[in-house]
Amino acid sequence: MSYKTILAIVGIPHGERSLRSAADICASTGAHLSVLIVKLAAPPPIGDYAAAVSVDWLDGRQRDMTRLQEAAEKATAVLEPIISSFDVTTMYTEVAWADDEIGGRARYADLTLVGDGLIEDPELRSRVIDGALFQSARPVLIIPKGKAATLAPKKVVLAWDSGFEAARAAREALDILAGADEVYVTMVDPSASYGRNGEEPGADVAGYLVRHGISVDVLRLPSEGRSICEVLNRYAQDASVDLIVMGAYGHSRMRERVFGGVTQSMLETATVPVLMAR
Repeated sequence: MSYKTILAIVGIPHGERSLRSAADICASTGAHLSVLIVKLAAPPPIGDYAAAVSVDWLDGRQRDMTRLQEAAEKATAVLEPIISSFDVTTMYTEVAWADDEIGGRARYADLTLVGDGLIEDPELRSRVIDGALFQSARPVLIIPKGKAATLAPKKVVLAWDSGFEAARAAREALDILAGADEVYVTMVDPSASYGRNGEEPGADVAGYLVRHGISVDVLRLPSEGRSICEVLNRYAQDASVDLIVMGAYGHSRMRERVFGGVTQSMLETATVPVLMAR
């Protein structure tokens, strides 16, 4: 699909680089940039000392609101000279319902950007990713630290496991895949099975993409004892890939965080930008 509105979520403080990167991505597609500056509120005081510290807590919230407003003004000043179509809004939200509020905001964009500016705030980064993926029905573009992202990549890896999430990611990325010079459908240790990969793993999705005018190569990569995430990252580096497209959270979030999983590992160790959908 084409991207007409792109949501970039940042925290306080945020660097000019993240804003400029988001503006460059929007400029390349003619999309409107919507910047959302989020601050997670400190929890209210409880217990025996609640009354004594409530004034400080209220003062802290007022300081946060002031900082949000100042951050919005700075973001506007950075963006005005470099992009014509944009808006800047703020959100002050409690951790408990941050996912819902962020997801609700992301529903009105075609894509949510999670740039490296959020790496310094892991709690907010987690809330942004979970909210956008689970509450918006929109894809998320994860940009690793120090990496440049584009929606017109030349080399793309589609991580394929025949699952619902991978199918959704492929559908969301059709325009990106169609514009790429090289598209690699990668499968790690695939097995031929009825109702899953078929007799020829990767053939079904390759046929689907070809009918959309996308030329693909199907690669069946051996894990050789490595995790799927390691295999994908290594291949992306060796092949100088610009973007990985993949489904997110084939298992529950709790299971992935406790036991590990491809999505969680990729969020932590991706070496190139990753477009995720669920």
